[in-house]
Amino acid sequence: MVALDEVTLAAPIPRPPSIRDSLCFLDHMRNCQEAMGGGRVLMDTWYRIPAFYFACPSTVLGPYDDAPTAPGSAWQDFELEIAAVIGTSGKDLTVEQAERSIIGYTIFNDWSARDLQMLEGQLRIGQAKGKDSGITLGPYLVTPDELEPYCRGGKLSLRVIALVNGTVIGSGSTAQMDWSFGEVIAYASRGVTLTPGDVFGSGTVPTCTLVEHLRPPESFPGWLHDGDVVTLQVEGLGETRQTVRTSGTPFPLALRPNPDAEPDRRGVNPAPTRVPFTRGLHEVADRVWAWTLPDGGYGFSNAGLVAGDGASLLVDTLFDLALTREMLAAMKPVTERAPITDALITHSNGDHTHGTQLLDRSVRIIAAKGTSEEIEHGPAPEMLARIQTADLGPVATRYLRDRFGHFDFSGIKLRNADLTFDRDLAIELGGRRVDLLNLGPAHTTADSVVHVADAGVLFAGDLLFIGCTPIVWAGPIANWVAACDAMIALDAPTVVPGHGPVTGPDGIRAVRGYLAHIAEQAEAAYRKGLSLPEAVETIDLGEYASWLDSERVVVNVYQRYRELDPDTPRQDLLALLVMQAEWAARHCT
Repeated sequence: MVALDEVTLAAPIPRPPSIRDSLCFLDHMRNCQEAMGGGRVLMDTWYRIPAFYFACPSTVLGPYDDAPTAPGSAWQDFELEIAAVIGTSGKDLTVEQAERSIIGYTIFNDWSARDLQMLEGQLRIGQAKGKDSGITLGPYLVTPDELEPYCRGGKLSLRVIALVNGTVIGSGSTAQMDWSFGEVIAYASRGVTLTPGDVFGSGTVPTCTLVEHLRPPESFPGWLHDGDVVTLQVEGLGETRQTVRTSGTPFPLALRPNPDAEPDRRGVNPAPTRVPFTRGLHEVADRVWAWTLPDGGYGFSNAGLVAGDGASLLVDTLFDLALTREMLAAMKPVTERAPITDALITHSNGDHTHGTQLLDRSVRIIAAKGTSEEIEHGPAPEMLARIQTADLGPVATRYLRDRFGHFDFSGIKLRNADLTFDRDLAIELGGRRVDLLNLGPAHTTADSVVHVADAGVLFAGDLLFIGCTPIVWAGPIANWVAACDAMIALDAPTVVPGHGPVTGPDGIRAVRGYLAHIAEQAEAAYRKGLSLPEAVETIDLGEYASWLDSERVVVNVYQRYRELDPDTPRQDLLALLVMQAEWAARHCT
């Protein structure tokens, strides 16, 4: 005999003949539907037949095995369920016969990739609901007679608790099942012979999964990341405890041509440049480099490096880990001699923050106080996967996938600032003075620039979009215009924008002109009594019409209307992006 604490338990049914996962808890479905933006009213069919789908028997995990994420997923989730295991063969069973065919029960964790589920569900052909990344069974297979003390009113009533890193996510009881195991098994056996070892999951006990907690966003605990520990406890069945581990990046597949889609009429960045506007690292002055990413559109941002004697300052990271790794590798010949000691985050947008975890822990991250607060209270990076996968209609879906589909938002863990400042901060960098200035709020709540006076270089962050249209996420616009004046006054001959090619003071003046033009036209439309949709249709972009992403005029006019009338209805990020897509479809032809 071997003591239990001297062994590691495997799954009680390591390779079932089949796995069917049911959806027996209708409150779980109501909660999920509501969390994803729908109401709580279910279609009539949910009340007429029990739902189930086939899962993958070859990905069964033991109760204490590491749980790999689904490759390519940024929204890894768990689901606390229990499972019934078939002990005798049968076909066309009655409910009573189905109940008698159950040999035992076990904990069932349906590991789900919610973003891939959202995408694949649009095909409507029954692909795996949450991908085949794993099904956990265990730790024991408990026979029905052992659970008789938990049967109440003809239902199996087991208390359950789900925890992540020791924090309770949800709890409930299996007595909440709307469809019984007997009913599901009987339905599944119609015309089908069930075999010993077949597994039937119950579906998720309401609240015992992350997706049900998406709303309100500010209280969402976040999706699972590498190292998270998921513990599921079920009365009478035991406990599973597993550590989440990140999987590798999947091999990409080439897109198929869509003969029904409108051609992408996106142009090229028209701005002149002082250094080649190519992907990579460019020395723009003595020991000062710009990392540029054409074409400067959504997510294709710039960063920078300033080196002193034996130390250097990184200006921003990039939109995902792969992009940031590429940039840091290109900087290595410099940083081997002058290691990165400080990193300035110009503002809170993900295309400037999503690579901070790749920096050595010794690197001091610096940001304006407002930037740090936005990072602290903003949505998790992986939430951006929604705009890559959600079905937002024929226009917005393609628009957003074309612009954001290049990026991988999985595995990102933000590092926030170690040092914050209010308006300005001077740092010494290996005998070199570098000035950090917060000129926001403008593009965001706080917008910092980096002035390297001895080299005549200004890193402007997203206060400058060159050859591509600025976007006002915070404002006021007048403050952004004032920020442009402040940057011009610094008299730096070389200016590295947050997006677009390296420029000079004339580039700053061009952005200032655009902002003043939009503010003036939007105010004129408002004074005429035009609604926001009417106003965005009447704006004449004039000389700025050739700038990339001209549809951002929608957000900019919206922000100006909010300044003029705070009662203008608020729009969330997704709604604004959809409005932009629709404007682009009408105007960018």
